Amino acid sequence: MTYNARSGQLLDALREQPPLVQCITNYVAMNVAANVLLAAGASPAMVHAEEEAAEFAGIAGALTVNIGTVSPGWTGGMLAAARAAARAGKPWVLDPVAHFATAYRRGVAADLLALGPTILRGNASEIIALAGGQSSGQGVDSGDPVEQAEASATALAQRHQMVVAVTGATDFVTDGARAARISGGSRLMPQVTALGCSLTCLVGAFAAVEPDAPFEATVAALAMFAVAGERATDGASGPGSFGWRFLDALAALDGAGLAAGSKIEAA
Repeated sequence: MTYNARSGQLLDALREQPPLVQCITNYVAMNVAANVLLAAGASPAMVHAEEEAAEFAGIAGALTVNIGTVSPGWTGGMLAAARAAARAGKPWVLDPVAHFATAYRRGVAADLLALGPTILRGNASEIIALAGGQSSGQGVDSGDPVEQAEASATALAQRHQMVVAVTGATDFVTDGARAARISGGSRLMPQVTALGCSLTCLVGAFAAVEPDAPFEATVAALAMFAVAGERATDGASGPGSFGWRFLDALAALDGAGLAAGSKIEAA
């Protein structure tokens, strides 16, 4: 089965049995991420408190962890949830937002990475830096092209036995043995706050649908974003109108449309 067909199949499965996804994400992204998951067909739960995060991770189909607005209280919830997800055999996704910016972020990212995420998603600068390379990132923005991070992504995937997704103009996904590139999207996407963080949550939703195939799940999530981004560009006059059109495009996309519209190539 081709990656396109498999992606369409996974979207149909997601819509048939909407997965519950625990999204520990940043303040900026919460509302956008929840709306993205609802539009895609999943059920978001923004449960982050340390007092309940671990218990909820055992209930959810998948966990996503984003360190964008990290703080000590939230760090405790992130670590507890990640440990619980691992114990329960649930897939979990790490988004190490700007982990290289401060010593505190570096420490939190390292602690989470040590807990063995199923999938790692980041921009090129984040992936390069996490692999020990010199990146050109500034804050949450990537200063490096995706292709420059491909070797770092492969090394991280092999070292930690996980799937790594580098997102940008053309996305790159690898499990250390296989790799794929996904193109599409829109030039307006980087101008809409929290779409990247929302993509991490969507990756978690697809991983919940097919926990034994995290590579295929990640490819499908990225392909869905890319196709919806292309469709939302039509008629959009700027980032504001693109934002709501993007949600509509996600909601309108079905398995057949995803399979037909995806631009996925084995790398």
